Amino acid sequence: MSDMRGIDTPVRQRRRRVFKEVANLAYNSTNLKDDCEALPYKIVDYEISELWENVYRDRAIIRERIRLAMGMSLRPENREHPGHLTEGIEESDIDEKYYEPPLMQVIPSACNACPENIYVVTNECMGCVAHPCQEVCPKGAISFVNGKSVIDKEKCIKCGKCYQICPYDAICHKERPCKSACGIQAIESDRHGRAKINNDKCVSCGMCMVSCPFGAIADKSQIFQLIRAMQSGRTIIAQVAPAFVGQFGPKVTPEVFKTALKELGFADVYETAIGADLGCIAEAEHYVREVATGKQAFALTSCCPSWSVMAKNLFPETIDKISNELTPMVATARIIKQEHPDADVVFIGPCASKKLEASRRTVRSDVDFVITFEELVGMFEAKGLLLDEIKAMDEMVGATSAGRGYGVAGGVASAIADCIDAYHPGTPIHIEHAEGLAECKKALMLAKAGKMNGCLIEGMACPGGCIAGAGTNLPIITAQKEVAKFKASAEKKVPQN
Repeated sequence: MSDMRGIDTPVRQRRRRVFKEVANLAYNSTNLKDDCEALPYKIVDYEISELWENVYRDRAIIRERIRLAMGMSLRPENREHPGHLTEGIEESDIDEKYYEPPLMQVIPSACNACPENIYVVTNECMGCVAHPCQEVCPKGAISFVNGKSVIDKEKCIKCGKCYQICPYDAICHKERPCKSACGIQAIESDRHGRAKINNDKCVSCGMCMVSCPFGAIADKSQIFQLIRAMQSGRTIIAQVAPAFVGQFGPKVTPEVFKTALKELGFADVYETAIGADLGCIAEAEHYVREVATGKQAFALTSCCPSWSVMAKNLFPETIDKISNELTPMVATARIIKQEHPDADVVFIGPCASKKLEASRRTVRSDVDFVITFEELVGMFEAKGLLLDEIKAMDEMVGATSAGRGYGVAGGVASAIADCIDAYHPGTPIHIEHAEGLAECKKALMLAKAGKMNGCLIEGMACPGGCIAGAGTNLPIITAQKEVAKFKASAEKKVPQN
């Protein structure tokens, strides 16, 4: 799977521009309907499209992006008159709105209808005498035409043997990028061959969204409603996920970031790592009491909603093994609301699926808004706040090294192991971690088969962990280093028992 995160592609520039303009509407518009209808012409203000075959398709795609960025759903394509861009905008022009599934949506007008799984002979074919591609094909699907290999698509069973054997790498395997990025086969095709998300399977990890080179998949946003809430005069407090470090530029230290959020209008800023610390201790105790003694076969972490939803959907027999501890987001939100009973809580993180976690009925009273790092950039840009020029006026303290490590794959399990070492020395610890839904699925299959007994299994839907989430701004390796530095700067290694 190719990874475009951290590369400033035109797709990413478009997403960011839409977030900025939608935030700008919330901050400055005096006639929302008219200003919103004018927005596609403001963004695509040229006669010849820079990205598509014409400006009409360009604007059609922008219109749907704007709707999603305002928390609305896409307009149906199968209606003769699909309605205006602003149809239903009144329902979004409010100061609180929960995400309604489906969260991830394919914008049909942007989809390239990529081939799902085919092998193609390129013009690099040398027409060699050995023609090993022909010899290894089990179905006789390869013949020579004018001295070059040709694959008969009707006979081809897509086994890939020709692709593997060609001495010139002249045969290429074409896959639909969004489909190959989806670890649970939730990407299907509509009748026109365009990508379609099976919402019964989708766990909203967003890996399809970050892997589509056409930007045809997008998720809904709450930035408009969040700004409305901030304008209402209510107290809004932010909690930032452990993966935030470095996401806003090399000069933006955690302390600068906290000051910048306050300048944006947040009353205070907490580290979600504080909630991670609480869960870390509880899960360590659970492991020692239940798993290490053999009372429970294995334990599964619950921090990543995509992983836990997948486990519940595909392996219902593992439900009782999933941690009952509050996720760091919810635990931190409850701490904030105990200290500030009248405040609204915003989770700022790297993750798409946290948006749906916050919409669960059991969590709605704790977490009022969820936005991603990428969406937050749009708010900073709309406000004209230059983060590089902000001087730190605040400290980011309170969390331990254990909680701050939750943002990287393996960090949750190693934090729990560190707590066990600190408070129950000598306890044998067996840890496994899986990253990416395909690997997570394999881990659960092994656990179901009894091959992971005695294990603490950490699952992360995004390969690399939260630092690789769909709403991040940084290349994964850079983010990894930044989190490691911040983790090392914590005063305490593990939370107090």
